[in-house]
Amino acid sequence: MLLLLAVTAPVALGFGFIGASAARSKFLPLRLLGKTYIAIVRGVPDIAFFLFFVIALDQVIEWIRHKVKCPDWDEPIRQGSDFIVCSIAKMPLGNSAQWMHEVYGFALAVLTFAIVFGAFAANVLFGAMRAVPRAQLETAEAYGMSPRQTFWRILVPQMWVYALPGLSNLWMVLIKATPLLFLLGVEDIVYWARDLGSTKTPRFTDYPHGDWRMWYFLALLVFYLAFTRVSEVVLDKLMARLTRGQATTGGEAQRKAAV
Repeated sequence: MLLLLAVTAPVALGFGFIGASAARSKFLPLRLLGKTYIAIVRGVPDIAFFLFFVIALDQVIEWIRHKVKCPDWDEPIRQGSDFIVCSIAKMPLGNSAQWMHEVYGFALAVLTFAIVFGAFAANVLFGAMRAVPRAQLETAEAYGMSPRQTFWRILVPQMWVYALPGLSNLWMVLIKATPLLFLLGVEDIVYWARDLGSTKTPRFTDYPHGDWRMWYFLALLVFYLAFTRVSEVVLDKLMARLTRGQATTGGEAQRKAAV
């Protein structure tokens, strides 16, 4: 779980930043692409996207490998509900080490989470970019800054003040969404709590015990609450740091407190 959050959060933020930048682009096709990405991914239920996208992506990868590695294959790939490719086009290969299967599944999970939560981050960042006072941008233009300089030196540094509340909420949602890893075949902390707490498991037949799942899930509840509380404290400190000296409600409160 913690590894997924550590990897997915920055990747999703990167997707969000690219999506938000595209959505405010002056180039019409790019702007439509950014807004379409935000609208479609946010409009599809997460569980449906996880179940569909991972299967579709896996099949696309195998289809490309199949076309490259098995050009003489004369059987149809799609046979009813079955998707059949040559053995050397499988991803990963059937004789690959177990760790390769786990890394591949984890990579698909990270990409899926990043695309889904990147769309929500893009919507937050797009709103934050629009919230930056237009006068700030016009002043930069009056000083002779190019559009690129205005974007990176004026808009981007100031937008985080407006984006952080929404991104904080998205971080909390991402924490709670990690159990969806089970749908992608990745063994996360919730999976292990259920497996270890069961009366009899195929992994621990030498240590039989009663049904302890309630206690494992109770410990999991405490863990999630504690992790959420730590996140709130860190995000509050970050918000206080970003609003210092800014012409926002938080910055004004800090100035009054200092007086």
